[in-house]
Amino acid sequence: MKTIGLTYDLKTDYEFKDGDPPDANAEFDHPSTIDVIASAIEAGGFKVRRIGNVNNLLEKIDSLSVDIVFNISEGVSGRNRESQVPILLEMAGIPFVGADALTLGITLDKIIAKKIFIAENLPTPRFFSVSNAEELTNIDHCRFPLIVKPRFEGSSKGLSENSRVKNMQELKRQVDYITSTYKQPALVEEFISGQEFTVAIIGNDPVEAMPVVQIKIDGCLQLEDKFYTFARIASDRLEYICPAQITQETEDKLKELALRAFKAVECRDFGRVDFRVDKEGNPYILEINPLPSLSTEDVFMVVAKRIGIGYEEIIRRILNSAIKRYNLN
Repeated sequence: MKTIGLTYDLKTDYEFKDGDPPDANAEFDHPSTIDVIASAIEAGGFKVRRIGNVNNLLEKIDSLSVDIVFNISEGVSGRNRESQVPILLEMAGIPFVGADALTLGITLDKIIAKKIFIAENLPTPRFFSVSNAEELTNIDHCRFPLIVKPRFEGSSKGLSENSRVKNMQELKRQVDYITSTYKQPALVEEFISGQEFTVAIIGNDPVEAMPVVQIKIDGCLQLEDKFYTFARIASDRLEYICPAQITQETEDKLKELALRAFKAVECRDFGRVDFRVDKEGNPYILEINPLPSLSTEDVFMVVAKRIGIGYEEIIRRILNSAIKRYNLN
């Protein structure tokens, strides 16, 4: 029987520090999520060893006694935090599920990821990066309304109703908030008014795009100016709709772009690509997440129901993709 290590970060382990934003632990998992993932792995005939966060991994790395690690750890801090667990495992020669350190680093930094999308001729909103509000002088290459985000965060951290800005005064205010609160540059991009979608991906060879999931906010599918915020994620104002209420042509286009983005940044085993589609039907990639949430409340569970399988089978497919990649069968 193979032993699967499990690396993760728990919301309950995070100790808030002075000056932390209210969503500092937003990317971390609830203990219940770890329980359900561990149960799903065990249901596949494996033994699970819970390792925990990167500090625990450092302490135990010479005596893990695992065949492969299922990694969903977000890391401690900084632009390379998601790379911390994978680089340690790579150095120790321990196989692991999911993207490697390089892919996790370049995708957490939304600017670097967008530069790759542009190089690969993948559509993404026009953007710029700014380190402080004083740098905001000439922004003729982007048109208002704009949306202001932290450069390297996930889980809608830093996103609120104030993030969408309509003029220079609002832009300066929000850039100042992001750079001072999150201690990193701000990503400013053109806001795409329209609809929002996400595409989950599983596998390597072959790699498969799952059915497109549509985002409903406050009961609306035509989102117009509504968008993901941290407050909405933590409420019942956000719904995932699958099948998405779109044409087959749009479904196929979003899947194709998602797969191209997945391959462009060399994701492995699983991932998720987020889109906005404007009123003319033009899709734009917002970001790719090679370390997406596997919570039973999230997109992968919605997709599992749509294709008629259980959550355990989704986890099994992800794990087996990595086992096959390492020839551990």
